Amino acid sequence: MPRNLRLCPPDIPQHIVQRGNNRQLCFVTNADFAAYAHWLHEGASRYNVMIHAWVFMTNHVHLLVTPKAPNATAKMMQYLGRFYVRYFNQKYGRSGTLWEGRYHSSLIEAPTYLLNCQRYIELNPVRASMAREPAEYKWSSYQANGLGVRTKLHTPHELYLQLGTTEGERIANYQNLFESHIDGSLLSDIRRSIHTGLLGANHFRFEMEAVTGHCLSHKRRGPKKKCKHCIFTLTPNFPVTKNN
Repeated sequence: MPRNLRLCPPDIPQHIVQRGNNRQLCFVTNADFAAYAHWLHEGASRYNVMIHAWVFMTNHVHLLVTPKAPNATAKMMQYLGRFYVRYFNQKYGRSGTLWEGRYHSSLIEAPTYLLNCQRYIELNPVRASMAREPAEYKWSSYQANGLGVRTKLHTPHELYLQLGTTEGERIANYQNLFESHIDGSLLSDIRRSIHTGLLGANHFRFEMEAVTGHCLSHKRRGPKKKCKHCIFTLTPNFPVTKNN
């Protein structure tokens, strides 16, 4: 079965998930987390990707990013994987793959879903019972978004900046977002979007289909059939790549 094209249109936020192969550990010590953060920052700087949120768990990572150039996210992830896997294998005397195939990603409709997706990412350690509240977990962007800790990895999204006119006001309003749980249906939508490739309403899907030149309707496994949603020939207005 041919691999899906990696869709990375510029200026569209993306939620990225990458898991360890067979759920194996990807980080053992704090030095490993720091090494990953270092190469993530280098890759983001090199390929012009803004990183709004992240959480580094022991066997997987979540990232919320906005590429500023075509295919920038894919190039950043290639760069990151090349250097971090080499580091990890050399340090622990192993060889072969570290990650579970290709990373998963979904395009995010920013006005409706971006801050919810950001909150979902930073609550991962709480859902995994690794922390009682997001502020307790060191390797998460909540340190920057919710506590004001300065880090070169972090670039706040415009929607975050609109939470207040001062840093203190933004932090306070952001913390208030965590006073309530994420709605169950929204939680399901975010999780499902990692596999469908898009988190947004129909109008956003139509817009992204026009931008990418690909049908983004969820398709079931099985023999290929013409998608009833693809009523016109789609031609992308930005380059796409088959690379990871």
